[in-house]
Order: sequence, then structure tokens, then C-alpha cells
Amino acid sequence: MGCDGGTIPKRHELVKGPKKVEKVDKNAELAAKWKYCALSQEKLKRPIVACELGRLYNKDAIIEYLLDKSAERPNTEVVAHIRSIKDVKELNLTDNPAWEGESHNIKGDCYEDMHCAMFICPVVGLEMNGKHKFCYLQTCGCVFSERALKEVKTEICHKCGDPFQEDDIVVLNGSKEEVEKLQKALDERRLKAKSAKKSKKSKDAKSSKTDDSTGNLLKNPETKPASNAASTNGNHSDAAGPSTSGESSKAVKTLTGPATGSKRSIQDMKDKSETYKSLFTSHSSAKRTKDQISNWVTHTPYHF
Repeated sequence: MGCDGGTIPKRHELVKGPKKVEKVDKNAELAAKWKYCALSQEKLKRPIVACELGRLYNKDAIIEYLLDKSAERPNTEVVAHIRSIKDVKELNLTDNPAWEGESHNIKGDCYEDMHCAMFICPVVGLEMNGKHKFCYLQTCGCVFSERALKEVKTEICHKCGDPFQEDDIVVLNGSKEEVEKLQKALDERRLKAKSAKKSKKSKDAKSSKTDDSTGNLLKNPETKPASNAASTNGNHSDAAGPSTSGESSKAVKTLTGPATGSKRSIQDMKDKSETYKSLFTSHSSAKRTKDQISNWVTHTPYHF
């Protein structure tokens, strides 16, 4: 069997076998995680933030996403758990002195080290290029290698001195199992926050009700509940016997509210002196008899 040109086809040209699985280049995969934003796929530049699952983002990209969530983006599932800017933490990174930037190889005639990273661990000096595990602290945002946290075990940050706990350590760009573990911890924290908020609201509602009731009692201290008033009226009627309608209305008035202030004569006050009382027209010295009162006389300037 041959073709027109006399060529003999080989077996792999006639029989199609299973497709080979395409292998992803490890260097390209590491560069995509550690040098590019997980949302916008742009190169990482300060300020850089990280979520509670350990993914790296540009802060500008997160702000744009939160301002307009309806816009079409290729990687929206990566930031589905981010509800506000409080769900991300700005990282306190340490610059790598060996990093020359990307401008030194514009022509492409220099050797470019793919494993050289922009940032390093401030304790051990390992480069943050994906070959070594790195973590950040949720309290202060400082970034360290996992080796540094294991070798130098302290409860204080090596860089800024803020205290932290084991629950505050988040692995950056961790494996699938580590991401699932962080997701479970995130769900538990949010459930606890919801329950605490509900309990706080119920406590505030109860306290507001008690404050209103105490305020009403302070405003009207002589007012009593209906049950107390009924009991007091019943006791009074049992002790004094049947009473008329006028007496009962007077009793109700005295129980329900304070009596209106009646005008008191100054002359009846015992604590006042006689000279003080004589200053007012209600004093006996100010009163005249009929003989002392004269007829009304109109005075005009023509009288003289």
C-alpha cells in the first residue's frame, strides 16, 4: 500500500491513539501565581493584598471589583468570597536587593533568571518565587517563609513586633488541601460573627425596652400599673367599707395623678413676719372702710 508518490504511511498516521495529556510548565505556573494578580492577571505591584484563602491581588483590582461587581471579568469565581475591602489584608513585603527589575532586559540579550523574585523573607532570606512556602499574618500583614516561623518559634512578629496566634497564619498560594482548610476556617469565623451580631442586637433591643420603661417611671413616679391600682383600691374599699361615687372619684384622682397646685394666701403663712405681710394689699391695714373711701373727682388743669 502506497500513495501516489510511492510513500508508505506509518501506523501512527493511520491509527489515531489516545491524546497525550498536556503538561503545564512549572515555571509558568509559578510565575502566574506569584508574579501576577489572581483577578486582573496583571503584574503584581504595590500595594499588594491577600485574601483569607491566600491568593495575591493588586489592591486597585479589588477596589474596582467591589465598586462594580456586575462588570464582566474572566476570574470572578476567584473573588466570590470577598464581600468588602475588610476581607483582604495589605501585605507588608520585604524587597529583594538582588531584583533588578524588568527594564534591564528590554532588548532580550541578557539572561533572565525566572526564579528571581521581587520579595524575600526578612528572617531567612528565601526568595518568594513559589519554591518555598510563604505565609502572612492577619494581624499586621507581614510576610515570612514557613521555615522562618518553624525555626524561630515566637508569639511576636519578627518584623513589626505585634503579637499573633497560630490561627492568624495564612499560607500564600497553598495547595488544594490547604485552601479547603482555610475555606472551612473562614466559614466558621463568619458563622460566629453572625451569631454574635444577632445576640448583640437582641441584647440592645432588651436594654432599649428596659430603658424606656425606667424612663417612663422616672417621668411619672406616682403612676402605678393597673394591677397595683386595682389592688390598692380593693384594699381601701375593704378597710373603709362602701363609699359614695364622689368619694370614689376623689380617691381615683389622688391615686392616678398629683393634685393641682392651689393658690395659698400670703397672710396665712406662719413663717412670714407681719411687716412682710403688710407690703401686700391683702393685709388688714390696706383695707379701707366706706367712710374713708371718697367719691371720684376728675382733676383738670382749668380747676385753678
